[in-house]
Amino acid sequence: MDDPSVSAGRVLAQTSTDQTDYRFPLAIYDAVSVRDVEVTVAFKAVAGRIDRAGGIAVRLTDPDNYYVLRANALEDNVNFYHVVQGSRRQIHGISTKVTSDEWHRLSLRAAGDQFAIGFDGKMLFAVTDRTFANAGKVALWTKADSVTHFDDLTIWPLS
Repeated sequence: MDDPSVSAGRVLAQTSTDQTDYRFPLAIYDAVSVRDVEVTVAFKAVAGRIDRAGGIAVRLTDPDNYYVLRANALEDNVNFYHVVQGSRRQIHGISTKVTSDEWHRLSLRAAGDQFAIGFDGKMLFAVTDRTFANAGKVALWTKADSVTHFDDLTIWPLS
């Protein structure tokens, strides 16, 4: 959709306002299946009453199994989860200001069982997890009624 706040003037956007709480729209990039990867994306949390979030999913084998890094403007936090058989569980998170209607940058580096999490150019935390060890797809992620714009996605395979 059009967004004059980015240089290209167009963004990928999740615009549904469906307020179902446990709903996780994914924009899956089918061209790549990778285990070790660094992914960055710019996102803008535009609206949402239930949630106002954007994120990156990696090692996605299907819509019910993957890792996800997400930032939430209603909760002012950045959290890292695994989703196993549709059940989301937090691995680690940190409180930090996530402003609405402003561009932010998320980064996620997955190398073996090590994950490095970044937000707005700063490394926030690193964690170890062995839930998903195989290659999978990369996706953009939102939750519930989040209206979120995405721009400048980069995917760097590490192996």
